[in-house]
Amino acid sequence: MAEYYNYIKSLHLIFVITWFAGLFYIVRLFVYHIEANAKPSPEKEILTTQYKLMSYRLWYIITWPSAVLAVIFAVILLLIMPQWLSQPWMHVKLAFVLLLVFYQLKCHSIFKQLQRDEVKYTSNFMRLWNEGATIILFAVVFLVILKNALNWVFGVLGIIVFMVLIMLGFKFYKRIRERNKT
Repeated sequence: MAEYYNYIKSLHLIFVITWFAGLFYIVRLFVYHIEANAKPSPEKEILTTQYKLMSYRLWYIITWPSAVLAVIFAVILLLIMPQWLSQPWMHVKLAFVLLLVFYQLKCHSIFKQLQRDEVKYTSNFMRLWNEGATIILFAVVFLVILKNALNWVFGVLGIIVFMVLIMLGFKFYKRIRERNKT
């Protein structure tokens, strides 16, 4: 199986990329769906019907299959290279992957609610929620690339600073949008 390592690693990376692409786009569709829900008829019905269809196709044809395949190829990689499981960076990476799975499950819950025309969140919340996958992506990429060279304290502080910058950028963007509405 070791002779197939690079093929399996490539497939894992491809499905991780498509998984993240699906997660990034589904939350944008949630934003549009929520905003369409506030529009008058018949625009509301036309848009929400279209967003439901787009979300359904993205979620079940791209995002879920990519997540499952990324995990399957990750397990195969760990079977080929079990020594990775003894390395601290891999423990932290797996914790972030677990966080990503919880993020996807929460997105699935939101997806199901919107499919039933239940709007429980604001579009501003969804814009902020969209940054969750970005933070996880940054953390995982830096962990995989830097491995043991990563200073854990500075790494964690860097992620926190990054999150604060995202929050500030979100507030700044929100003010600009509100100013442009008037």
